[in-house]
Amino acid sequence: MKTMKKAIVVTGGAGGIGLACARKYKEELVVITDYSQKIVDETVEMLKSEGLDVIGFASDISSKEDVAKLTKFVADHGEFKALIHTAGVSGTVKDTKKVFTIDLIGTDILLDAFYEIANPDSVAVLMSSMMAHVVPSNEAYDDALKNPQADGSYAKVEAATQGDSDIMYNFAKKGVLLLLEKNVDKWGGKRARVVSISPGVIETPMALKAAAEHPEKMEMIRQATPLKRNGQPDDIADVAYFLTSKAASFITGTDILVDGGVLHNLKKMG
Repeated sequence: MKTMKKAIVVTGGAGGIGLACARKYKEELVVITDYSQKIVDETVEMLKSEGLDVIGFASDISSKEDVAKLTKFVADHGEFKALIHTAGVSGTVKDTKKVFTIDLIGTDILLDAFYEIANPDSVAVLMSSMMAHVVPSNEAYDDALKNPQADGSYAKVEAATQGDSDIMYNFAKKGVLLLLEKNVDKWGGKRARVVSISPGVIETPMALKAAAEHPEKMEMIRQATPLKRNGQPDDIADVAYFLTSKAASFITGTDILVDGGVLHNLKKMG
């Protein structure tokens, strides 16, 4: 009987941080998922030409049905090793419900679904944001962020963000950190891990769009960054690769800030 390869699942794998993450895995089976079958197919062909063992599956991460099909696809093709969840939208979509649904509910759905096929040593790597760390804890919305699929959760968070999609992004990413806390013992029961990364300003198409809309703010952040540069997708992909490796086998339930040190200075600036 042929041994199945370890499978690395990358959401948002067709571009930006997700694509950079996918390229790190030369020995495993890489499963690319994104919202469009066309861009998934194009990405798979590109990565195959680079020598990767890669397959693709288009999926709407905010749909339980789609994610259930995704997990079955993964289980049929490999042994689930890691979920690297980079898919998401920024506040530039100007739609608070879309931000909450994709960035937070989608994360909750993925964690529940991939837990079902998790093995000892499987790991889920979530993407939060440095901006999650500026959202204070508050019982008025923390429970809603921790349970985003519950009735009334969106309304509670939307009230706190006053309809601002950029602020909703910060709150949704705070919710990712709360989901991390919520799931660490559950995943640990299978001797599996769950961790998160909080990127700073990373030069992806999404971030460059935000920079175009808020050029003065983005330049201020760059100048406030001790390293005096924005991050690149590989800066995050290298950390994600480490977190899925044996070298990180005793790391779980924690968030790693990868922001060039800027949050430290932003907090001082108020």
